[in-house]
Amino acid sequence: MAVMSYEDYLNEITTLIYELYDVDEDEAVRLVVEAQDAEYFIPHDEKPELRTQENAERDAALIFESRA
Repeated sequence: MAVMSYEDYLNEITTLIYELYDVDEDEAVRLVVEAQDAEYFIPHDEKPELRTQENAERDAALIFESRA
Protein backbone atom coordinates (compact mmCIF):
# COMPACT_ATOMS: atom_id res chain seq x y z
CA MET A 1 0.00 0.00 0.00
CA ALA A 2 1.06 3.54 -0.70
CA VAL A 3 2.33 5.54 2.25
CA MET A 4 1.31 9.19 2.55
CA SER A 5 3.29 12.04 3.99
CA TYR A 6 2.22 13.02 7.50
CA GLU A 7 0.52 16.18 6.21
CA ASP A 8 -1.27 14.31 3.43
CA TYR A 9 -2.44 11.73 5.96
CA LEU A 10 -4.02 14.38 8.18
CA ASN A 11 -5.58 16.03 5.14
CA GLU A 12 -7.02 12.69 4.03
CA ILE A 13 -8.56 12.05 7.44
CA THR A 14 -10.06 15.55 7.45
CA THR A 15 -11.51 14.99 3.98
CA LEU A 16 -12.93 11.60 4.93
CA ILE A 17 -14.63 13.01 8.02
CA TYR A 18 -16.08 15.83 5.94
CA GLU A 19 -17.31 13.56 3.14
CA LEU A 20 -18.44 10.48 5.05
CA TYR A 21 -19.98 11.94 8.18
CA ASP A 22 -21.75 15.02 6.83
CA VAL A 23 -20.01 17.55 9.04
CA ASP A 24 -18.90 20.91 7.75
CA GLU A 25 -15.30 21.49 6.83
CA ASP A 26 -14.49 23.57 9.92
CA GLU A 27 -15.80 20.81 12.19
CA ALA A 28 -13.75 18.17 10.37
CA VAL A 29 -10.62 20.29 10.78
CA ARG A 30 -11.42 20.87 14.46
CA LEU A 31 -11.76 17.13 15.10
CA VAL A 32 -8.40 16.37 13.48
CA VAL A 33 -6.65 19.24 15.28
CA GLU A 34 -8.07 18.05 18.62
CA ALA A 35 -6.85 14.51 17.92
CA GLN A 36 -3.45 15.90 17.01
CA ASP A 37 -3.37 17.99 20.21
CA ALA A 38 -4.23 14.84 22.18
CA GLU A 39 -1.16 13.20 20.57
CA TYR A 40 -3.26 10.62 18.70
CA PHE A 41 -1.01 10.88 15.64
CA ILE A 42 2.40 10.46 17.29
CA PRO A 43 2.68 6.83 16.16
CA HIS A 44 1.79 7.89 12.61
CA ASP A 45 4.56 10.49 12.65
CA GLU A 46 7.11 7.98 13.93
CA LYS A 47 6.03 5.04 11.74
CA PRO A 48 5.32 6.05 8.14
CA GLU A 49 3.91 2.60 7.38
CA LEU A 50 0.84 3.55 9.44
CA ARG A 51 -0.06 6.32 6.97
CA THR A 52 -2.07 4.29 4.46
CA GLN A 53 -5.52 4.84 2.97
CA GLU A 54 -6.91 1.91 4.95
CA ASN A 55 -5.64 3.36 8.23
CA ALA A 56 -6.91 6.83 7.27
CA GLU A 57 -10.40 5.41 6.86
CA ARG A 58 -10.14 3.63 10.20
CA ASP A 59 -8.75 6.71 11.97
CA ALA A 60 -11.41 8.97 10.46
CA ALA A 61 -14.12 6.69 11.86
CA LEU A 62 -12.47 6.50 15.29
CA ILE A 63 -11.95 10.25 15.51
CA PHE A 64 -15.50 10.99 14.38
CA GLU A 65 -17.01 8.45 16.80
CA SER A 66 -15.01 9.81 19.74
CA ARG A 67 -15.93 13.45 19.16
CA ALA A 68 -16.92 15.44 22.20
